[in-house]
Amino acid sequence: MTKTELARRVKETAYLEGDFILRSGKRSKYYLDKYLFETHPDILRALGQEFARRMTADVTLIAGAELGGVALAAATAMESGKPWIIVRNSKKDYGTGKLIEGTLKKGDVVLLVEDIATTGGQVLEAAKVITEAGATVKKIVATIDRKQGARENIEKAGHVFESLLTKEDLGIKD
Repeated sequence: MTKTELARRVKETAYLEGDFILRSGKRSKYYLDKYLFETHPDILRALGQEFARRMTADVTLIAGAELGGVALAAATAMESGKPWIIVRNSKKDYGTGKLIEGTLKKGDVVLLVEDIATTGGQVLEAAKVITEAGATVKKIVATIDRKQGARENIEKAGHVFESLLTKEDLGIKD
């Protein structure tokens, strides 16, 4: 799927208009529902392929933050053949009580995939968990950059940031 086709599929599947409050607390007249595009196999497959293309040879592991990054990380792992982990938002009070599900080793080099980047808050929290566990976040790649500060915040925190698509690629104007 070309970038133009991917942008068209994402927008026609997940673009909603209305009055929304985003995770960042910002208000928006549009919402990109990640679950609507992540649950379509053709889109998820194309996203996994695009994320895998952004991996460097030294990447040993793929990570996605719950919940939106889980399907993206799994699709990328299947495309690349690399293992993947889930970074939880918080520890559970039952089971193993871990923040990281899967196997993360000290020294791992991680590609961290994200769904929608607005300010970068959630993905920066996930990056912190990964680095505190002794691994390196090589790059953070978002499906869509809403262009509301994510790049600046992620780069200010010392990480490389890329996005597969931007709001402009989807034909969205604020």
